[in-house]
Amino acid sequence: MSIQETQAPVLVVRDLVRRFGDLTAVDGVSFAIARGETFGLLGPNGAGKTTTISMVAGLIPADAGTVTVGGEQMSPRSVAPKRLIGLVPQDLAIYPELTARENLTFFGRLQGIGGAALKSRVEEVLSLIGLGERAKEATKNFSGGMKRRLNIGIGLLHQPELLILDEPTVGVDPQSRNSILESVEALSGEGMAVLYTTHYMEEAERLCDRIAIIDSGTVQAEGTRDELIRLTGGVDHIRLEGSGDTAAAATLLRELPAVQAVDADRHSLVLTVRDAPTAVAGIVNGATNAGMSLADVQISRPDLESVFLHLTGKALRD
Repeated sequence: MSIQETQAPVLVVRDLVRRFGDLTAVDGVSFAIARGETFGLLGPNGAGKTTTISMVAGLIPADAGTVTVGGEQMSPRSVAPKRLIGLVPQDLAIYPELTARENLTFFGRLQGIGGAALKSRVEEVLSLIGLGERAKEATKNFSGGMKRRLNIGIGLLHQPELLILDEPTVGVDPQSRNSILESVEALSGEGMAVLYTTHYMEEAERLCDRIAIIDSGTVQAEGTRDELIRLTGGVDHIRLEGSGDTAAAATLLRELPAVQAVDADRHSLVLTVRDAPTAVAGIVNGATNAGMSLADVQISRPDLESVFLHLTGKALRD
């Protein structure tokens, strides 16, 4: 049974539409996110991700459709549901002359936190985002990745029910990117609902319980990683390279239950299989027993890039 079926969703988006003149930037987008779930909007730049979350956060009105957060309907004039949201935009929202601690304290006061509770929460967030040792340093001296982590920390201060992260790793170095991803991974474990937009396939695969693939303002498909990959047929490929009797090996391997097809040439075999990690040991043993001396074994499995190509006819970063 899925998370959505066992818990009331924190966020429900139904049939959202947003037009800018003759351009329909978002066209009938729907999804829901439960407490403790990380939901990804995966698509290229210009797909409609930022416009969607701008409507979710009540920054811009929808031309059609509804958004509810914690059971409250969202609009630009809404107050109650906005209190339940932590929004981390692409553009940095920090004061460069203030220290990390001062930035967090300032934004915490804006969010209605004060006294000992604010002081304690600031220290908790500094630890979570890995900036405790740099808390007294002006943020103008921070790297891009540190600024991004502080941006996330500001969104977390008031312990929102829904955290919205819009492309939080754009333009940061690999080490900072990994630190950001580790921070996000910890959030759903604390019971927070997370809406995460990205055009990086590997981030969606690593972080998200469910993913909506979005392109040209439309959700092309939604589901878990495995559910989406099944849309491509869900088959894996195993490539065997070596010498010896490849023809005999091909004949034997075609008889294995896991093998759907075998393409053979003089020095290699390419097998189409289901669940390659489970099947590979028997395939290697079979090829060896048939007289093939193996030099290399490679497994390739479909990924979200394959799904996007299958659904849209173009690569994710086109």
